[in-house]
Amino acid sequence: MTAFRLSALSCAVLLGGCTVGPDYVRPDVATPAAYKTAPGWTGAVPSDHLDRGKWWQVFGDPVLNGLADRALSANQTIAQAEAAYRQARAVTREQRSSLFPVVDLSGAGTRSGTGGGNTVTTVGTGGTTTVSSSSSNSSSYQVSIGASWEPDLFGRIRRTIDNASATAEARLADLASSQLSIEGELATNYLNLREADAEIALVRQTITGYERALKIATNRYNAGIVARTDVFQAQSQLATTRSELEGLDRNRRTYENAIAVLVGEPASSFAVPAATWTPTVPDVPTGLPSEILQRRPDIAAAERAVAAANATIGIETSAFFPTVTLSGEGGVQASGIGKLFASSATLWSFGASLAQTLFDAGARRARVAQARAAYDVTVAAYRQTVLVAFQDVEDQLVASRILARQETLLRDAVTASNRAEANTLNQYEAGLITYTDVVTAQATALNARRNALQTAVDRQTAAVALIQSLGGAWSETGATPPVRPS
Repeated sequence: MTAFRLSALSCAVLLGGCTVGPDYVRPDVATPAAYKTAPGWTGAVPSDHLDRGKWWQVFGDPVLNGLADRALSANQTIAQAEAAYRQARAVTREQRSSLFPVVDLSGAGTRSGTGGGNTVTTVGTGGTTTVSSSSSNSSSYQVSIGASWEPDLFGRIRRTIDNASATAEARLADLASSQLSIEGELATNYLNLREADAEIALVRQTITGYERALKIATNRYNAGIVARTDVFQAQSQLATTRSELEGLDRNRRTYENAIAVLVGEPASSFAVPAATWTPTVPDVPTGLPSEILQRRPDIAAAERAVAAANATIGIETSAFFPTVTLSGEGGVQASGIGKLFASSATLWSFGASLAQTLFDAGARRARVAQARAAYDVTVAAYRQTVLVAFQDVEDQLVASRILARQETLLRDAVTASNRAEANTLNQYEAGLITYTDVVTAQATALNARRNALQTAVDRQTAAVALIQSLGGAWSETGATPPVRPS
């Protein structure tokens, strides 16, 4: 028996390094040398190994900073991702424990007996016979300790650990991706809310001007200078603009409610007070395209899924090889507790078992084929994720450049339309033009102002999207990029 045990252990040592299935190699992906829209942008230092940092601070808004901190600690989507990561880590620890023996300790005690002390009398031709029977009782006590171990001869357990470990790393990347997504969504909603504040203030100011224009039209009508149509036009324009103000208030409340969900609070008890909005747009350094492969958490999650699928191939391939299980048990058994430690009460056993499937009609080969196909699926998904990442960056770089030019043009348009509105109103008061010209000039000026505000927030949200598409933080020192007023 001892020789057999030594032989089995020797076999485990010799074959312990044998792991079936392909070793993992990260799939190749096509990576451009530079972004086609990036000339003039600042290069970045890779920071995939660092905390992605509080990138939202580049907008210089303390309210946004506080909301983002609250979202990281109270958002339920992030909480779900964090719990999924903890669960995956626990699975990895469970799989790793399979490399070691399982030891069991057991104890038992029984008390049994027969009869109850009966007397039986038999009368026959030979006379009377009386038989007395006495009760019979016995006790048995047993304490034993046993162990069983399945040597990982062909790497099935190690491949299972590889699979669980890669899955846990993917869940960690999912957690980072959830955080980055929530941070970006919060920043976008908050910036749109502040733009709504600015637009509400603008429309209220415009309404004041329209009320003055209505008063002028009414006075001129009462003086018999103009037709009553001018008053109707002024009233219609004022009512329409007041209606638009109501719509803006509804939009603001929608953004406010969305922020409440992101920070983990009921919308009914959450409010963000109105404040003056000074739009700022950060200079976001892009770095090299190859850095995206390390910095974006969604790419990391997709790559770890490939590693997990690769390990699954090894797990399924190991089914072609036998499974060996070693077991042993030792203990004591006696009729009394005091006799348990006598040498004659000792019990022991050792054993080994080997199992091998001889025929399964191709089921194992089919499972290996399934695993390889699943691996190919994850490789394609990984490469697709990388392609989409490059598209995201290029889209946001294009948006940032075009929006910057649009904002400059719209500022010029606002200046010109403001002058045209003022001149038109003066001409109307002088009786040189009709009120229709005033309405047209006022509507043009209001549209230009609102378009300028919308473009300003679009530039900010494009910066948020660019930061997200680049994977978050961009500096090893934690320094934020410079911020320029919009």
